[in-house]
Order: sequence, then C-alpha cells, then structure tokens
Amino acid sequence: MNRIGIIGVGEIGRALVEGLSDGTQEPPEIFLSPRGAATAAELARRYPHVRVCADNQDVVDHAELVLLAVRPQDCAEALAGLRVDDDRVVLSVIAGVSTGELRRTLGTAAPVVRAIPLPSVRERRCVTVTCPAHPVVDAFFDGLGGALPVADEETFTVFSALTGTLTAHYWYLATLTDWAAGHGLAREDADRYVRGLFQGVARALDDDTRTLAQLAGDHETPNGSNERIRTTWFDAANARSLTRALDGLLEHLGRR
Repeated sequence: MNRIGIIGVGEIGRALVEGLSDGTQEPPEIFLSPRGAATAAELARRYPHVRVCADNQDVVDHAELVLLAVRPQDCAEALAGLRVDDDRVVLSVIAGVSTGELRRTLGTAAPVVRAIPLPSVRERRCVTVTCPAHPVVDAFFDGLGGALPVADEETFTVFSALTGTLTAHYWYLATLTDWAAGHGLAREDADRYVRGLFQGVARALDDDTRTLAQLAGDHETPNGSNERIRTTWFDAANARSLTRALDGLLEHLGRR
C-alpha cells in the first residue's frame, strides 16, 4: 500500500517511519496523527513524504493502511468516534487489546490485524508476529525484516509474553557492569566491554542452522568459565523461576 497512516507516534511509530523511509528510493506516503506532536513534527521535517495530519480522523481519511500505535490506556480516547471505511486495513500494535475489542470500538467491517513490531524495524531486521495472516500486512512487514503470521490470538499472546523479557536482558547486562565496577574496573570501561561482548554474541543468532541450545553449547568449553556460570547460576531452579514469571505474564495478558 502506498498511503500509510499512523495514530500514535511514540517509539514504535518513529521506528516504523524510519524503517519505511531511510535508504528507500520510493517510500510510501505516511500520515501521522498529532499525538506525540514533537516526534511527528520532527519526522515530517526529516522526510518529505511524511505529513502531520490535523487529527486522527484526518489520518484515517488519507490512509489505505491505518496503523494504531497508541498506549493501551489511551486506546478508548484515541479511537472514540473514528469512522473507518470498510476498504481500509486496520493494523494494531496496541498491546493487550483484542481484535474483537478493536472492531467493537471502531464499528467497522474493515480487516483488523494485530502485530508485535519491535524498535529494530527501523533497521529492517525485525521479525514481526501478525494475527491473523493478511496479505497486505504481511507484505508490509516483509519489507521491514519479515512477517511471522499466526492463526489465533492465544498463540499471538504467547509471542507477546516473550517480548516482556527484553528489559530483563538489559538489566542482566547492567548487573554485569555493576559487578565489574565493584571489582575495580572503570564503569565506562566495563560498560563498553559488556556492550561489545554481547553485540558480538548476538550476531551468532543470524546462523539459523543451529538451535539456540546448540549455539550455547558451541560457546562453552567443558569445565570452562561459561559452563560454570550456566550451571551454578542459571540452574534448574532459576529456569523454573523464569518459566513461572512467563506463565504469570501470559495469564495477565490473556485477561486483558
């Protein structure tokens, strides 16, 4: 589709605009809501094909693909009274708001699809889960790193729970940095080393010929340092604790 409307221009909205625009010879027209006014105005200054609309209805009226990217607590206010013609495609990245709830709020027969894009869509390296499969939406995300369509919202919610582990990963890295600083390293040096260490390891994830367990094994030496930390810290009890936390999050998301 050549006309994309985005209601809610936060971090994900910005990342989508940048992914659709940077290094692209023929980017689509992008219409932004005035929500997140400073970010929307900055994007419109950077990209000639991006325009800030008068209000949310103006976004819908100009777009073929209407992308909803507001916070869950702002959903009712942002979508109240919107008229969405049946020839549009509605794409929601609003966490925890079901397709049925969105359809009731909007009162439209237009296709409604949910998705879980991550900020790395700006680099067109993000695999985005969609539900249900839709050719327009899946083609949209194929251009931003790939689409992973799933058949039902129960499965979609499992993927949504996985995204809840992101900041725990960052805090893990921050804890490593704190530990090293506590043992006399300059904090800037520890921070730089930890970032470089895990950026390098992350590149191994591009090798999809090996499972994650195989990648872990390939980075270990028997009785070596990595095996020692894995078996003494990330032991069975630790794994069970993580599983319980994910189960609790899944239950919470399923109730929303």
